[in-house]
Amino acid sequence: MPWLDPVISARFPDKLNISSVIAFSFGAFLILALVYGKTSSGETRMLQSSSSIVIHAAGDLRIESQKVAGPGAGEVLIHMQAGGICGSDLHYYHNGGIGAIKLREPMVLGHEVSGIIRALGTDTGDLQTGQLVAISPSRPCHSCVFCANGQHNHCLNMRFYGSAMPFPHIQGAFQENLVVSATQCAPAEGLTAAQAAMAEPLAVCLHAVAQAGDLSGKTVLITGCGPIGALCILAARHAGAERIIATDLSDYTLTMAQLCGADTPLNTAENPQALEEFHADKGQVDVHLECSGAAAALAAGVACLRPRGILVQLGLGGDMTLPMQALTAKEITLRGSFRFHEEFFTAVKLMQTSAITVDHLITHSFPASEAIQAFTTASDRSHAMKVQVRF
Repeated sequence: MPWLDPVISARFPDKLNISSVIAFSFGAFLILALVYGKTSSGETRMLQSSSSIVIHAAGDLRIESQKVAGPGAGEVLIHMQAGGICGSDLHYYHNGGIGAIKLREPMVLGHEVSGIIRALGTDTGDLQTGQLVAISPSRPCHSCVFCANGQHNHCLNMRFYGSAMPFPHIQGAFQENLVVSATQCAPAEGLTAAQAAMAEPLAVCLHAVAQAGDLSGKTVLITGCGPIGALCILAARHAGAERIIATDLSDYTLTMAQLCGADTPLNTAENPQALEEFHADKGQVDVHLECSGAAAALAAGVACLRPRGILVQLGLGGDMTLPMQALTAKEITLRGSFRFHEEFFTAVKLMQTSAITVDHLITHSFPASEAIQAFTTASDRSHAMKVQVRF
């Protein structure tokens, strides 16, 4: 191999004995074994070492090295640039799982990422090396009944990054180098890496807003103003909402909600009756986007909804008791909202055209080597919104 020629010329003297030949040959074999690997199809690709953020158990977060093969057909090699810490990442960090979903083996975290294309496999379309791309973590099979119906977010064989739901777990994207499908890559020209990494949570909110239907001229209540709630405010306003009421337990997050365009921010910890003015005449709210996963927030929203209003549940806080009597009597429609698929590319385009601006939500950025500090900061909602790691 050409890259071994200088090594050969430097290592071989003019006169050789059989032992030196054997020693060199064995050494060269070891080099090749370390640098090259085979895929399941038998294709040989060059391997690289990649620093990754790995969760082993609750509170046990480590920086470890992973081996990454070169890209194959339809694939690209990404040098990761930015990754946002999501609520699900924090659940794995603090609790070792999400509800009934528990870690059963070490798992690389992360699914809100962007990076630079380092190398291209064959059949990768118009993608180019050196190009910044946002990387969709949604990897459906495209062959099950839900994929055939265009419901890719419900794919029976979904390989969503950083998920302990299946076993073996689906490893996440907090990796210095990662091979991805070209179909996952949304070109992000005009954006920073930090902005591009916001495409995933924004896509979650675009999907939720689509679940709510036409928001033109509507009054919208958003409960829970963490990153998802704040992005829902931006998405709802873009969709035409006329008035947005936002509730949370923290003044800091409500300040961020105002920056995103909330008309009426309400601290329900300081004033538990803050929403009572919207109870009049069976309710004043058309749509409730529930982002906290808290039963109290859902119940408070139901009391505010007009008859035949729409409640969209995004927050995942475990099973909860519903105010079924009020839901029934007011003929309220309850809709779940889970992940996204095609909305990912829409999210990138909306940021590229400045139709939605997310910069003010990115409050902290840490090098990947300081992952524990990054996760600690992201856990403190009194002064952090979206915390990202840099690779």
